[in-house]
Amino acid sequence: MGADWLARTRASYDAEAAGYAEVVRDILGGRLPYLNAALDVFAGQVRAAGGGPVADVGCGPGHVTAHLHGLGVDAFGIDLAPGMIEVARSNHPGLRFEVGSMTDLRLPAGSVGGLLAWWSLIHVPDDTVPAVLGQFHRVVRPGGPVQVGFHVGDPDRPVPPGRSGDAPVHRRRAEQVAGWLGDAGFTVAARWEFNLDTDRPGAILFARR
Repeated sequence: MGADWLARTRASYDAEAAGYAEVVRDILGGRLPYLNAALDVFAGQVRAAGGGPVADVGCGPGHVTAHLHGLGVDAFGIDLAPGMIEVARSNHPGLRFEVGSMTDLRLPAGSVGGLLAWWSLIHVPDDTVPAVLGQFHRVVRPGGPVQVGFHVGDPDRPVPPGRSGDAPVHRRRAEQVAGWLGDAGFTVAARWEFNLDTDRPGAILFARR
């Protein structure tokens, strides 16, 4: 697949930016309120680790970045798709958003107090995930929390069509992602799996640098 997945993912989300923002707009406030609990835990972990800027990697239209900011976290967003960043800046003009790739984070080593990657690793091929997690490890300072959300299940089972267009989408087993995090130098403290009786089960891993 090479780097083609990056181009496909960028193009798909650029094309879907405005519509995607509408789809996810009320996820935290209404349709999936239990996800708020995971962000509450993350915000508390950031504060306990000393605070500082927090990277929302794969931020999309900025709804999660804004929610974290509302929890008192100094969050900023990074996304591969310029269209998503344009929407995020328009919807949340007081926050910082920038175009960037998780494969090459343009952040100094140890410069963030925490990192969130919610359903953004799902587009990364297996053979590239370790390098991406290495980038995460490089930019998060020691003790900083990392939270990763993703689709779970049999990697060969397709994910139902969503708003990601032509972007590749991967299901993964939670223990596989936890193993990758451990290999990258993170300590996984907890694992939460949910919606297991639906066609789109998910998981969130709570880890620390």
